[in-house]
Amino acid sequence: MKHKAEHSSTTKLLNYFLIGLIVFLGLVCLYLVSFLAPGSRRSDQEASGFLGSDPVIQTHDVDDFLQAQDLNPEAPRSIPICDLRFSELIPCLDRNLIYQLKLKLNLSLMEHYERHCPPPERRYNCLVPPPSGYKIPIRWPVSRDEVWKANIPHTHLAQEKSDQNWMVVNGDKINFPGGGTHFHDGADKYIIALAKMLKFSGDKLHNGGNIRNVLDVGCGVASFGAYLLPLNIIAMSLAPNDVHENQIQFALERGIPATLGVLATKRLPYPSRSFELVHCSRCRIDWLQRDGILLLELDRLLRPGGYFVYSSPEAYAHDLENRRIWNAMCNLLRRMCWRLVVKQDQTVIWAKPLTNSCYLKRERGTLPPLCSSDDDPDATWNVSMKACISPYSKKMHKEKGSGLVPWPQRLSAAPPRLDEIGVRREEFQEDTSIWHFRVTEYWKQMKSVIQKNSIRNVMDMNSNLGGFAAALSDKDVWVMNVAPVNAFARLKIIYDRGLIGTVHDWCEAFSTYPRTYDLLHAWTLFSDIDERGCGVEDLLIEMDRILRPDGFVIIRDKPSTINYIRKFLTALRWDGWDYDNVNSFVRPASQACESALLGASKPQLNRKFAVPGAWKLLSVALCDHYLICAEVKMGLQHI
Repeated sequence: MKHKAEHSSTTKLLNYFLIGLIVFLGLVCLYLVSFLAPGSRRSDQEASGFLGSDPVIQTHDVDDFLQAQDLNPEAPRSIPICDLRFSELIPCLDRNLIYQLKLKLNLSLMEHYERHCPPPERRYNCLVPPPSGYKIPIRWPVSRDEVWKANIPHTHLAQEKSDQNWMVVNGDKINFPGGGTHFHDGADKYIIALAKMLKFSGDKLHNGGNIRNVLDVGCGVASFGAYLLPLNIIAMSLAPNDVHENQIQFALERGIPATLGVLATKRLPYPSRSFELVHCSRCRIDWLQRDGILLLELDRLLRPGGYFVYSSPEAYAHDLENRRIWNAMCNLLRRMCWRLVVKQDQTVIWAKPLTNSCYLKRERGTLPPLCSSDDDPDATWNVSMKACISPYSKKMHKEKGSGLVPWPQRLSAAPPRLDEIGVRREEFQEDTSIWHFRVTEYWKQMKSVIQKNSIRNVMDMNSNLGGFAAALSDKDVWVMNVAPVNAFARLKIIYDRGLIGTVHDWCEAFSTYPRTYDLLHAWTLFSDIDERGCGVEDLLIEMDRILRPDGFVIIRDKPSTINYIRKFLTALRWDGWDYDNVNSFVRPASQACESALLGASKPQLNRKFAVPGAWKLLSVALCDHYLICAEVKMGLQHI
């Protein structure tokens, strides 16, 4: 009897032990799930940081991050390849979608060339393939003058513009002689002519570094912007996805800064006072429509004293219709307080006023009116254009100009508009130093896999103050700085540094063709979109779409977010991970500790899409809890 009682007691203890163990293991699982979730927050300290900087990682997080690599949360096993007919898909500029959704758009206002994104149920959740015969793009600077015809198999422009020297088909390549509709003899000669018209020293359009940012409206294949680059002038070359098929795709394939966009009903996604010069050469725009609203949009974008260069028949033709347009345009610009600087041959140049003085002297009731004080001229995302003049701030009016120093000094000088976003000069300088350090470390990790001139088109997907782009100034690249919609106010600092960029909502597809960027940099971007309820998988598919084969990706985020993203790499056909080359280094303790995932992008896909991805982890560098993981595609043949 005693023996049975002892046996019964032992059984109860064992049951209690097992129940306790199950509860303990359940708590451990809950902890691990919360750690691995992409939107989780380990602590308030981890979510904080300098200027919204990278999250601070506790000492034990390094071990947690490395030990968690083999865990496998739910992720798709594969993502399908889109049909080959979608090789040039731009999801938010897809005219087929407009027809399918039966959107009622005003064609006369060019609404059909504006962004119209598919609803979630109609998204193409597949990987966009390259066209048949696709080759790795010709490297810069040779690419300025020639590209592979197979990469953009459209020769219509070469035939239509054969007398204007836009482009010439030459065997398996397309050549770009540097001509345009208004400058048949070459953009270089035309640029010199403009400098002479403005009487700039040495016939240099940069005017001693005072002209740096240019907007080229209706840019064609962007030869004007291409020939500004040697002058240290960077142009945002802008054109719609219209009947001049693939003109922006040609520009980006050449390695020239360019983007898809149109002057229609929405503000262009750039802050006020961004450009020293706007150029329109035979851009075929009706500037008088809707009370001059399109010219008023240019007025919003021009800096104090900025120039509008206009080359069009209205400036020189003598027939009645062109005379009528010219007189009406001059009348409108006079009421906008623009000054006619020079008119010569087929080109006219106006200048915007330096201060608000002229606006204040206009007769009461003069149109166009000044914008109301509650209008934010820097708010652009899905904001309709306004038929009013955006006056200067009191500070800009008092200083009689933008207050910017010439290029290249303005790249590192603290911009005058920093106080508008609540950033001190010391914070700006420290941010610049931090990003210089980070980019130096990126290149150390990537130097063994980067071929000469293999990186040209770069995108910083969350640009903050432009520190990443500024740190690349010594390399022969250009950077599209993207300010997410919740940080649009910071884009003005990008432009004030002499850089270019745009506002974008990363819950939607970007306005560019597939395969247009060599390097994508995503700093805390995935954490941000996860907090907004947008899909990590959708963003990864979009990054795959806009990235060139043999391109690179750098993802810098919380360890838990990076670990979560890694689970998608097999589905994206980005696989073959190894650990190798573990290094260590030291950096100042004042810099925030972070983790980063560097990687080569997608593999090339052959015609049958049979080539798998193969990535190799180059290094994990640890310094004061700082992680850098570098990857590169290995063993793939060029197609």
